[in-house]
Amino acid sequence: MRVGLYYAPAADDPLWARAAAWLGRDPASSEPRPQPDLPDIAAITAEPRLYGFHATLKPPMTLRKGTGWDEVVAATRAIAAGIPAFALPGLAVTGLRGFLALCQTTPSPALQALADACVAGADHLRTPPEAAELARRRRHGLTGAQDANLLRWGYPYVFATWIFHMTLTCRLSGEAQARICPAAEAWFAEVLEVPRRVEDLCLFVQRSPGAPFVLAERAALAS
Repeated sequence: MRVGLYYAPAADDPLWARAAAWLGRDPASSEPRPQPDLPDIAAITAEPRLYGFHATLKPPMTLRKGTGWDEVVAATRAIAAGIPAFALPGLAVTGLRGFLALCQTTPSPALQALADACVAGADHLRTPPEAAELARRRRHGLTGAQDANLLRWGYPYVFATWIFHMTLTCRLSGEAQARICPAAEAWFAEVLEVPRRVEDLCLFVQRSPGAPFVLAERAALAS
């Protein structure tokens, strides 16, 4: 089993339903959702569909041997209780390392602090990556800081190298990105105008290798 600490919109946020339809799966129920009528949309969204719509705070981790579910939930709630709820910056469809994602349009120290707290506060639950995982991450080319993060925290893109993003596609060619980006902008335009707050941490679970990640728990931030 792998678990990750994520941000995801509230269940009654129109972005939740809109994103579930874009990816073709509701990560709370794991039920399929009809996707927009776009060429190759099922293939383009296959990878993010597996993970469910979210922004990663503490990357998916294999649990340390002997760690029980109650311990995971307790750690998540403890992190959440130490962070006040806050407004989420505006979001926009953005090209990022070859894929499309919803990214923040302005910096947010509160969002960075939440991600940092999740990385550090849940790290005692994590099994260190094996040699094969380290090699796989390094194949993509890492900076010295990213490699140091990989060794210490099990993932390259944390703390100063972290970027808030909610993935919408797999990696795309330049032609495909130019074709899909306007469609994604149109699909999300109305719901991105709605102001939203970060009010909880979402605990996502992958119960076996290759299984889809599902939303298992929401832990409320401090009021």
